[in-house]
Amino acid sequence: MGLADRLRDIAVRISEHGDSVETEEATKNAFIMPFIAALGYDVFNPKEVVPEFTADIGTKKGEKVDYAVNKDGKIILLIECKKISADLHKNHASQLYRYFSTTESRFGVLTNGQVYEFYSDIDETNKMDSKPFFEFNLLDFDDSHVEELKKFSKAAFSLDDILTTASTLKYTGGVVKVLEQEMLSPSDEFVRFFAAKVYDGALRQNVIDEFRSIVSNAQKRYINDKVNGRLKSALSVGDPIQPIASEDDIVSSEQGGDDNGIETTQEETDGFNIVRAILSEVVELDRVHMRDTKSYCGILLDNNNRKPICRLHFNAKQKYLELGSSSKSADRVPIGSLNDIFSYAKDLKALVVEYVGE
Repeated sequence: MGLADRLRDIAVRISEHGDSVETEEATKNAFIMPFIAALGYDVFNPKEVVPEFTADIGTKKGEKVDYAVNKDGKIILLIECKKISADLHKNHASQLYRYFSTTESRFGVLTNGQVYEFYSDIDETNKMDSKPFFEFNLLDFDDSHVEELKKFSKAAFSLDDILTTASTLKYTGGVVKVLEQEMLSPSDEFVRFFAAKVYDGALRQNVIDEFRSIVSNAQKRYINDKVNGRLKSALSVGDPIQPIASEDDIVSSEQGGDDNGIETTQEETDGFNIVRAILSEVVELDRVHMRDTKSYCGILLDNNNRKPICRLHFNAKQKYLELGSSSKSADRVPIGSLNDIFSYAKDLKALVVEYVGE
């Protein structure tokens, strides 16, 4: 079993049991120790993975960091843990910050069992940076994240290799976060940049405010067009999408002839393609199927009724995206446009990860 498969197993465990884990100790046992083991380290060897690692810091004695990982007799990772429900923030990294200059480790990790933040001393030697250079989320990762994480595995760990790319990772990740924020709520500066390219008048505040929604919608449209373009290219080499009627909605010839009354609209097909694009990060495209009915358009994993991913209710003026599974109550949320489906990417991927684990 490769690293990606082991990580997906932990992700399934988080999806199933994360809500019932209430303490830091339980988080360590259920999620963090398996994560460390997935990287190839022996969590039951106290010389390799040292729990409650202690180092004297100035006048403070006996302070502990949750784990120190040793390789070839040297500490290579310091890991500070919080319970899975905790939101990680700078204050949580304070112990890592204090230990950083007193050990030989160049890397500190702050985690709540789901999100792992990797820190180093990129900005100033021997002083831990205030922001992580790499983040790994077990419920939202792709192949590129796994490849970066592999560098921290026991078999592949190389200080020089990681440090070579750490700076690029840190600032690339920072730019991505800025772009995400600008997608959600474009700042005046961001709006002004684009408005100046297309608007000839003076960019007063009222104009900026008017352009804010224009810029936001333009970003979503651009992404949507790119996603649909890639999917159409990928799908063109295979079979065309064929909607399959649900047994509950099939009208027999005795009741009304051959016409079952099902019509798959372009909007439903576009919605299906968006869901496929989102899920392409966690599962193969050919495993995601559309099954249209008279009342809704269903999307399933492996074309299996027991693995519903979501339902598109697009037949009325108010559109809805219905999220849920056979083991969870469905959650129907209103959406204003197809682009709103991207807002539920995390939920869709987590559900499919759960199915894959089953």
